[in-house]
Amino acid sequence: MPTSSPPPSSPPPAPPHPPADGLLSAARRNLRETAHAVSHPSHPPTPLLADATRRWKRLLPYVAVLALGAIFIPVTINVLTNQYGLNGGIAAGLAVAQAAPLLMLAHRPLQAWWISFPAQILGAVALLGVDAGQDHAWPWTPPGLVGYLFLLLALGLRERRRTLVAVWLATGAAGLGLFLASPHRGTDNSLLTFILGGVVLVVGATVRERGDAQRRLAEQETISEAERAQRTLLEERTRIARELHDVVAHHMSVITVQADSAPYRLQGLSDEARDEFGAIAASARESLTEMRRLLVVLRSEGTEGERAPQPGLDRVQQLVEATVRAGLPAELSLPAGLEDVPPAVDLSAYRIVQEALANVVRHAPGARTRVSVSSDGAHLTVLVVNDPPPQTGSSLAPRTPVETTGTGHGLVGMRERVRLTGGTLDTGPLPDGGFRVAARLPLPPASAPSSSTAPTPPPTPEDS
Repeated sequence: MPTSSPPPSSPPPAPPHPPADGLLSAARRNLRETAHAVSHPSHPPTPLLADATRRWKRLLPYVAVLALGAIFIPVTINVLTNQYGLNGGIAAGLAVAQAAPLLMLAHRPLQAWWISFPAQILGAVALLGVDAGQDHAWPWTPPGLVGYLFLLLALGLRERRRTLVAVWLATGAAGLGLFLASPHRGTDNSLLTFILGGVVLVVGATVRERGDAQRRLAEQETISEAERAQRTLLEERTRIARELHDVVAHHMSVITVQADSAPYRLQGLSDEARDEFGAIAASARESLTEMRRLLVVLRSEGTEGERAPQPGLDRVQQLVEATVRAGLPAELSLPAGLEDVPPAVDLSAYRIVQEALANVVRHAPGARTRVSVSSDGAHLTVLVVNDPPPQTGSSLAPRTPVETTGTGHGLVGMRERVRLTGGTLDTGPLPDGGFRVAARLPLPPASAPSSSTAPTPPPTPEDS
């Protein structure tokens, strides 16, 4: 019986390809990026100082490039014809090609370099056939060298480092190539051009990077200021919410008590009415529970809730008296009969007076201050006006402000409280150097009945 031959063995796996040369790949990638950087400007064609606030600063680059073009074009023609003995027509063409691109420095310095640099090389080649230029500077003529440095300065102020390095190396390579082509011609200044060009590029790049850093810093400061203002606003809103919690919780507690006691106070209630009062009390208790949970979130970590009743207009007189004892001459005008002010308006009015007096103590110590609270039935008006602080040497003390700059919390808090009640706030300095705070808070119609009867808290004893 024939035996089957064993299956042919599979061919050995091909050896893996050698890894690509990392250094060569990096060099190619850098060359591509450098070629792209030299051929593509890194900025839009906007002039230097385009963002300046003053008009003369925005016009300064145009004046500079016009002056450079007006100076270097005729000077280059004169030098090429009179000192180097070049033909007038050729000299004029070279002068225009070398110096006219200076007019583009304000908008497109890289494109100007692509025109001026080959023209400089072409001018050096043209001078090889002129015997009169054997004893003069070569390959860069004096006006060509100075104009080229201005061009490099403009490049340093606008382009990236990769582009500047490529331009600098191209300048050195061109000078080296021309020197090797004619090593014994005149006074060679290719090395001087290479060194001065590097210095100018470094100076321009340093100025540009410093300006970019200042611009980024200004942007960050603007963002930080906006975030600070937003944080201040949120902190004030949280503080107001914590204070209003006590006001709302009081009314909800009254509703709960009234609903629970209604079946015992009112005779002859049906079962449906008793169930309705029970549902009202349950809803009120649930609302109080949710408010307490919210209050836990609003309060800062490690702080406890205030147990004392929230202050109102009945405490304004004590507030002013305490301010007078602190050394601030203050007067109060508070009419009687303001007991029916809504709790939110009552608390907001007190806080506005408190913050206004605190601002006077901090920023205008010793200034005479007048506090006025009035009502026309439809609005409650709170007015705090202070005179400028007394001059140094007068009998009132102290003279130095406690703070010269504020955090802005006070005015933000006032605005939020007034906005909460639907009123208006007017603050600002007075012509004589004082300051004025005027708040106008709406009041409910006089005929509207009170929604709940709140017990009057016992008066707080005055500080001795």
